[in-house]
Amino acid sequence: MRRDRLLVAVTLVTLLAADIHFILLPRLKNWYHLPRESCECRVTNGSLDNRGATTLTWMMTSQNFTPVSTERSSKLERLFSHPLYNIRLPELGPDELLLQREELRNYYKRKVSRWERLKKFYIEAAAASNITIPDHPVTFDPEASWLQFHLGINRYALYARDDSSVDRLLRDMQTATVISADFTQDEKALKGACDCSQVVKPSGLHLKLALKLQDFGKAMFKPMRQERHEETPENFFYFVDFQRHNAEIAAFHLDRVLDFRRVPPVAGRFVNVTGEILYITHNEELRSVFFISPANNTCFFAKCLYVCKSEYAVCGHPDLLEGSMSAYLPGLSIAPRISIPNPWIRSYSFTGREEWEINPSYCDTVKKLYPYNSGNRLLNIIDMAVFDFLTGNMDRHHYEIFTKFGDDGFLLHLDNARGFGRHSHDEMSILAPLTQCCMIKRSTLFRLKLLAKSEYRLSDVMRESLSRDPLTPVLSEEHLQALDRRLAQVLRTVGKCVKKLGETHVVITDFVESSGVTTRHRGGNKR
Repeated sequence: MRRDRLLVAVTLVTLLAADIHFILLPRLKNWYHLPRESCECRVTNGSLDNRGATTLTWMMTSQNFTPVSTERSSKLERLFSHPLYNIRLPELGPDELLLQREELRNYYKRKVSRWERLKKFYIEAAAASNITIPDHPVTFDPEASWLQFHLGINRYALYARDDSSVDRLLRDMQTATVISADFTQDEKALKGACDCSQVVKPSGLHLKLALKLQDFGKAMFKPMRQERHEETPENFFYFVDFQRHNAEIAAFHLDRVLDFRRVPPVAGRFVNVTGEILYITHNEELRSVFFISPANNTCFFAKCLYVCKSEYAVCGHPDLLEGSMSAYLPGLSIAPRISIPNPWIRSYSFTGREEWEINPSYCDTVKKLYPYNSGNRLLNIIDMAVFDFLTGNMDRHHYEIFTKFGDDGFLLHLDNARGFGRHSHDEMSILAPLTQCCMIKRSTLFRLKLLAKSEYRLSDVMRESLSRDPLTPVLSEEHLQALDRRLAQVLRTVGKCVKKLGETHVVITDFVESSGVTTRHRGGNKR
């Protein structure tokens, strides 16, 4: 009898346990993830006060972030819904916008009129030489995506987090009709004459073209030169490395994931080198560098004399060639920029070394020099170093800023094609600004910590973001995994600084105002 009772009791307990595990627990999980009308853990978006100091109206420690998402949404959507990505800026005044609407429209209307006149002249001249140039009409639209992108540039970033024109611009660069192709301005400046004795070759060596779209937008096309699975050989110097089109695409997506928004929009595209370059170019020199390969593919090469050889060419298959399309910034005549040497510039020689490479206290010297002795410039340099370390880009010899925003403006992260070359190696010297200065923006650190968590893992959100590009997969899986590894390296570096100096000396509040005129010429360094 007792044995029967024991058997019944065991059976009942087993049934109860199964009921809890397979029925009750799943229901509790579903109930837990349902959206609530109200919740005590709810977060309120942060904001920036009028002086620009970051103010967060919700509590968060450097180790603990409040989850705000559900399992059913994508990791990228959850990331961009996080309070760190929804800090409100103050209302932007005219001085904080790069351009004014009417000024920009009138500027480009004049350029369109000039373009129409020159196009008519060139088509007539080409016809006299029995060359047929397609006459694509220009449809200048004041609401065009590229024009809205230019109008959205402000003191804080190239575009707002919720700027829909950026996604429209990406689509337009992928699909819009190309009406003209030409060499870029830096290659034109070479005039085909290059000094072959230079270790670092001029910018015009790297084959890239300026493509004009039917709505008068403009993009820089960089063709594919290296397969995604290929790594840069370990014996290559950084200044002779390939320029990779997929690195430009991935750098834009990484910049947006980090919430820097300092890289112009970049999209991948297959370009028909015959129909979208050769047949529509108005430049006879560009037309002259095209040829048909023995495999019957259409190819072309750079104008520079030391690469005017067929072995340096890029070729379609037979006409289609994949590459990156980078949106142009507003012209220098309406939005001037200046190029400034990076304080942590590398030695562009086979044997030389710069001071920062041999002096661990180099940052103390930099901190005494204008414009790094006040404001955000040094913190922005460290942001750029973190960005370059994640991509593996060792070629950041200069940076650019818009002159209108002065010392408090952000740094443009341009020319990222030498990133993502070696996934198997982490070049720690790129982090020298961080390791030597031991300081980082609070907002940057919080976002990096967030991206190190499994719910927002950097490789996962990058994979998802890049999957939207037509050239997907843009990065190999090895490069995506390297992002997580390098992110951990950055956080360890910050941790060592905090342990050595204390958090208050390392983690710095964003948007510190520069002291302006009083420190303008201290240190005597050139801009």
